[in-house]
Amino acid sequence: MKWITGIALVLVVLMGTGWIFRAEIALFGIGQLASSQSVIGPTQEITWSTGAVDKTLDPAERPPNIVLILADDLGWNDLSMNGPNPTTQTPNIDALAAQGVTFSQGYAANASCAPSRAALMSGRYATRFGFEFTPTPPGMIPITNMIGEMQDRPLLPPGVTSSEESTLTYPEMAMPPSEITLAELIADAGYHTLHIGKWHLGLEKGTLPHEQGFAESLLRVGGLYGRLDDPDVIQARQEFDPIDRFLWAATGLSARFNGGPLFEPPKYLTDYYTDEAVKAIEANKDRPFFLYLAHWAPHTPLQATREDYEALSDIELHRERVYAAMIRSLDRSVGRVMDALKSNGLDENTLVIFTSDNGGAGYIGLPNVNDPYRGWKGSFFEGGIRVPFLARWPARLPSGSTYTAPVHHFDIYTTAAATAGADLPTDRPIDGVDLMPYLINTDLTDTPHEHLFFRSGAAQAVRDERWKLVVSAPQGLPRKEWLFDLTSDGEWNNLLAEQPEVANRLRDALEAHNSEQTEPLWPSIATTARNIDRDLSQQDQPGDEFAYWSN
Repeated sequence: MKWITGIALVLVVLMGTGWIFRAEIALFGIGQLASSQSVIGPTQEITWSTGAVDKTLDPAERPPNIVLILADDLGWNDLSMNGPNPTTQTPNIDALAAQGVTFSQGYAANASCAPSRAALMSGRYATRFGFEFTPTPPGMIPITNMIGEMQDRPLLPPGVTSSEESTLTYPEMAMPPSEITLAELIADAGYHTLHIGKWHLGLEKGTLPHEQGFAESLLRVGGLYGRLDDPDVIQARQEFDPIDRFLWAATGLSARFNGGPLFEPPKYLTDYYTDEAVKAIEANKDRPFFLYLAHWAPHTPLQATREDYEALSDIELHRERVYAAMIRSLDRSVGRVMDALKSNGLDENTLVIFTSDNGGAGYIGLPNVNDPYRGWKGSFFEGGIRVPFLARWPARLPSGSTYTAPVHHFDIYTTAAATAGADLPTDRPIDGVDLMPYLINTDLTDTPHEHLFFRSGAAQAVRDERWKLVVSAPQGLPRKEWLFDLTSDGEWNNLLAEQPEVANRLRDALEAHNSEQTEPLWPSIATTARNIDRDLSQQDQPGDEFAYWSN
């Protein structure tokens, strides 16, 4: 990651360049830095530890294994179980739901990846320890803004650029090591802990996964799924998306194991992670383990295997077909993991949880990924935070059931800890709730949470069992609020004027919650307006609604 420090030099050079050419020059310069300063070695064979175990013990008598599969930017409507969707079919994920519990109101901790993952790994609102914004490489926001200047979007409201500079470098923007991760908690209960894929919670000074409780970690470093010159990898580039253009220039294809040297994965990334997950399960079949399989899919840049792409020839739009092919490989991964558990006699006594770090992104240019919900990744409308949330554990959980009360990513922490027999920390607030009693004891009438809160700078939201208040409050610009009755018409009818008492009650709850949070560890770089109802490939229209988002 040393090449990232060179981006600042590119930006300095660009200051004297005409704005029409700055973005293209920047992308070229960053691409050259990335390729010249990242030393990526050949494929490395991973040998997963087996340890000393008692093979005479029946798997059903051992503590249950725990497998957490996390998708990246998966939209609600990307699962075929969530409605009639001709684009994507997910039979293996659908089967996971049919054999376990579907949380119909499952919420990501945030509408952006890293804060959501920080809450999941800590069991707490990430704002309790200042992890409010997603770490981004230096230059990413200025360059994507430059590209945005070149696009004709005349109705886009003004943005706010922060004048405050971070005292932390990109690798230092991390979840503090003082947080007790789920891996640390479960390791202390005698589990072997394994991580495969994305982390995004720190890159140095004790914040990498193998330094935060994972005994073994195969870490995603680059952002590509396959080599750019691989004829068996199909790609789709979105010229209308500044983030996409930055990623193609700035990212590569690489991984590392337990902090070792960078190496190139031997095959398409989603399939590679799945291969390694299957190997890890096989290696650990005789002892309790926690596997955190954090897929990059289906996050941009959009790349799919030719085999998956050609299997979906009925989809006409190229980017939609590539995206659907990526989800096809993600669904296949879930199926292969479940097959590995079964073939090793572990599936009955393994808690498997599947979810996404946030909702689908509007910048991929596909309008229906979050249907029937409004909004996208980068907004606290339901499309940004209502995510697929499934749990399967045949030994304990009812098959084919649905739990309808709101639940949250940090509940995974507490539920997994209880499943493993681990003691929760007592020296700090833990916001997560053990969901097992609610799923097993049908006599319970209360719900896990009175309120759920969401915050990312100018964007904030709070919901209770029925009502949701969404706030857009950029500094120096007008504040806007929406009040929705989620039990009747979703987020299409703003009832702020009709229900002032409800709005005041939720404002008070949000204010009380904010008073308990800490200041961000690093400032947001920019606050920008997001069109709630149109994806980035569509032109803004008069009367469109916007909400501001800070990062």
